[in-house]
Amino acid sequence: MSQYCAFVSHGLGMASGMQEKQYTPSLLSFFIYNPTFGPREGEEEKKILFYHPSDVEKNEKIRNVGLCEAIVQFTRTFCPTKPAKSLHTQKNRQFFFEPEDNFWIVMVVRNPMVEKPNKDGKPPTIEYQEDEILDTVYGAVVRQCYSMYKLFNGTFGRAMEAGGVDLLTQKLEKFFYRYLQTLHLQSCDLLDVFGGISFFPLDKMTYLKIQSFVNRVEESLSLIKYTAFLYNDQLIWSGLEQDDMRILYKYLTTSLFPRHSEPELAGRDSPLRPEVAGNLLHYGRFLTGPTNLKDPEAKFRFPKIFVSAEDGYEELHLIVYKVKQRKDFCEQLDALVGPQLTLLASDICEQFTINRRISGPEKEPQFKFIYFNHMNLAEKSTIHMRKTASVCLTSVHPDLMKILGDINCDFARVDEDEEIIVKAMTDYWVVGKKSDQRELYVILNQKNANLIEVNEEVKRLCATQFNNIFFLD
Repeated sequence: MSQYCAFVSHGLGMASGMQEKQYTPSLLSFFIYNPTFGPREGEEEKKILFYHPSDVEKNEKIRNVGLCEAIVQFTRTFCPTKPAKSLHTQKNRQFFFEPEDNFWIVMVVRNPMVEKPNKDGKPPTIEYQEDEILDTVYGAVVRQCYSMYKLFNGTFGRAMEAGGVDLLTQKLEKFFYRYLQTLHLQSCDLLDVFGGISFFPLDKMTYLKIQSFVNRVEESLSLIKYTAFLYNDQLIWSGLEQDDMRILYKYLTTSLFPRHSEPELAGRDSPLRPEVAGNLLHYGRFLTGPTNLKDPEAKFRFPKIFVSAEDGYEELHLIVYKVKQRKDFCEQLDALVGPQLTLLASDICEQFTINRRISGPEKEPQFKFIYFNHMNLAEKSTIHMRKTASVCLTSVHPDLMKILGDINCDFARVDEDEEIIVKAMTDYWVVGKKSDQRELYVILNQKNANLIEVNEEVKRLCATQFNNIFFLD
């Protein structure tokens, strides 16, 4: 196991005046092309399948796509199997991703910058901070864009087989026109690299109740192929493949659930909870599909998704019930799932209260951490207070988040287990540990601590928060 210690500083420096303006990373352009679609001179526009912003002049689109194509081809001469992934310039950063043969996705991000006023009425000075953008973070964002498209539309090749270039361009336009509006690049960080899943800790008895409930539902309703069970934005059970659940989890927790948020269910002993008797009152409702089963004009339409199968991908419908396109099926699912799900929700809510009581009073801890397990995609963060498609609130300074990203980049370069300890100029200590496909990042607010004391504090954290996880010493 390797251990490193470094003393570094990340930051913008002191502001020179009240009028100084800072600009976060922003999306300049996003386009998809296939170089085989317009091989001859005069046909270059045929290569372009999607381009954002759409109001860019045609010749500029062709010029930008041609430049990217040239960069990719040039880098292939050095490594045919690994062409360029990014291009760094003073003003922007370009990211290249080939999700399918000859289909390229390019995202161009404007670098963060500081606008400093000048005296004597001169134009302000622009300073670009090109080192503040991490390739690993924004490269992961590009891959997420494709994964989200594929979840709801299947592969590019599938669209080509079904309707040729015209159908593919229609699907790309329809999906990315809306999806790109949800990208908030200034909020992207290490969690985008991991793409992990937050799991809800349960006692064995409640977990077995949920497993039994899922089995009962799938046996009773043969139309159900896979089931995922979540509490708030934490996963408890999933029958999907890991990669499918990873991208579906992101969609559910950053898009669908926030749009349908509602107060938590009361505990079983709460006077706010109605009696469950007779026809079994329940709180269940559909988040996709019909909003009211009693409405004779209700539309029973569910979004299609594409998940992994032995021979490629299979097309299914996504039914989210806070539980087939037929009214009788929805009524059957509502009657079966609603009452039982209400009881289980109360059990889980009580477990949630117990977990909070065990964790102690809510006070500012001396450390905050991010944990990720590459084997099961388990993710836990006490740094992020809220993470949705439109907002990401963190409880630490962006400079410290940048250090976490740099440590992650160092870990990605080697296969061995490592530990890196960094002392920031703000007197914070930042520790990264990598062991057995697990990564732990800790930020400690201990101004006068030395290296030995920091190491002991991290050991105590591992013992209390991760008592069943083995980190090499």
